[in-house]
Amino acid sequence: MTRSEAHDRLEEVLAEARRRSLVGNLPMSAHRAHSEGFLRALLLETVDGPILEIGAGGGLPGLVLAVEDADLHLVLLDSARRSVEFLKWAVSQLQLSSRVEVVHARAEQLGRDERYRASFAAILARSFGPPAVTAECAAPLLKVGGRLIVSEPPDKDSHTIRATQDTPPDPDRWPAVGCEKLGLTPEFGIRERFGFAVLRQTSLCPDRYPRRPGIPTKRPLFSQVPLV
Repeated sequence: MTRSEAHDRLEEVLAEARRRSLVGNLPMSAHRAHSEGFLRALLLETVDGPILEIGAGGGLPGLVLAVEDADLHLVLLDSARRSVEFLKWAVSQLQLSSRVEVVHARAEQLGRDERYRASFAAILARSFGPPAVTAECAAPLLKVGGRLIVSEPPDKDSHTIRATQDTPPDPDRWPAVGCEKLGLTPEFGIRERFGFAVLRQTSLCPDRYPRRPGIPTKRPLFSQVPLV
């Protein structure tokens, strides 16, 4: 499949995701732009290993990244059967099965699986959950040096596209002391049309995490200022 054909097929796949109500009602151009923001953040440094998207849903950003960069190897994780069925169909349609795997499980379960624990170079999270939940579900799956890249509320005053490393993540959402429990260190935030927080796995996540499915949501490890 040529690059042009792959892009055309991707548009058809994403249209099907919308038909199945697996992506939101924003214009598809906005969904694509958001996914490309993830890609810019990811490629700020060399990607040394596989990438995991938690809560992959309708394949944004995972499918976009896989089509845009043929060197990336991804695992798309979701706990909803209908999302997993769609993602498997989409991977087949886009001829990505050699480097994209779809897994049906909760993130807490995957974090206890020896095949996946501490094995990912990067984890992507788009609308997965509150920061404390996202951090606890992601940290056990990251190898030391790996990055957690999370979609954040956009900077209302920013209209330019920048992928810089000069601004820390919002400390009210990503408190350093809370993240430290999981071996994570907040590194920087990206302020552009869509915002992103980037955290680094600076030490292995302690064995006691993740807790049982649902517990990270019921009893979060740290609190943060709620979104307004």
